Amino acid sequence: MHLSVDATGKCLLVANYGGGSVAAFPIASDGRLGEASDFVQHQGSSINPQRQMEPHAHSIMIDPGNRYAFAPDLGLDKVLIYQLDAENGTLTPNTQPWVRVQPSAGPRHFDFHPNGQYAYVINEIDSTFTAFRYDASAGTLAEFQTVSTLPEDFDGTSHCADIHVHPSGKFLYGSNRGHDSIAICTIDSETGMLSPIGYESTQGQAPRNFGLNPEGTFLFAANQQTDTVVTFAIDAETGELNATGDVAEVPTPVCLKMLPCA
Repeated sequence: MHLSVDATGKCLLVANYGGGSVAAFPIASDGRLGEASDFVQHQGSSINPQRQMEPHAHSIMIDPGNRYAFAPDLGLDKVLIYQLDAENGTLTPNTQPWVRVQPSAGPRHFDFHPNGQYAYVINEIDSTFTAFRYDASAGTLAEFQTVSTLPEDFDGTSHCADIHVHPSGKFLYGSNRGHDSIAICTIDSETGMLSPIGYESTQGQAPRNFGLNPEGTFLFAANQQTDTVVTFAIDAETGELNATGDVAEVPTPVCLKMLPCA
């Protein structure tokens, strides 16, 4: 299950992996959730017989304008696009209702570039990033590049997990479970094109999730199978990661969120 709260704080969106659906819930002024205000069941399948015989909505992300919601569905090889009415808590299929990724890619998580012109999805099954141009006025995506998250000489088993664009918009990061690394790309400021520059070991196994602090100076990698959260300093010029030596022991970490400091 994956959750996103809209910019007004009035609406919670939920992606249900097992059931292959998305839903919306109103948020009361005291933080309590009301009954579901909308529910959409995804339909269909894709080509991988082990992973894609039915829908698997893996996450749901709201655009910077708070007008559209994007739900990567691993089972369909699609990113489904919804018009979001946060006031009434409804999700309506957009005029472009979905965009497809490569067959058996398995889209998982999604993030926007700070300039609002590009968006990126990480594909779990085939270990790739897919880049899109984003039209914020219409809520539409146009794919223009797909690159691997793994070194060319890697021949083991690995599956992607999380993705984040650096606050500067200069770098893209994604986690590999199996290769147990953070893939690092630079982002061309004029075109949004990705250029892989390296892979940093997370010093643990199965980095299911990771996070960046708001200033973009540190990356925290959650190694699910080795019970650690490892801290890396981010080089502001190159985007490269350098382990700080700080390792927190956390049982089975699967999600990291940054809280503002008082």
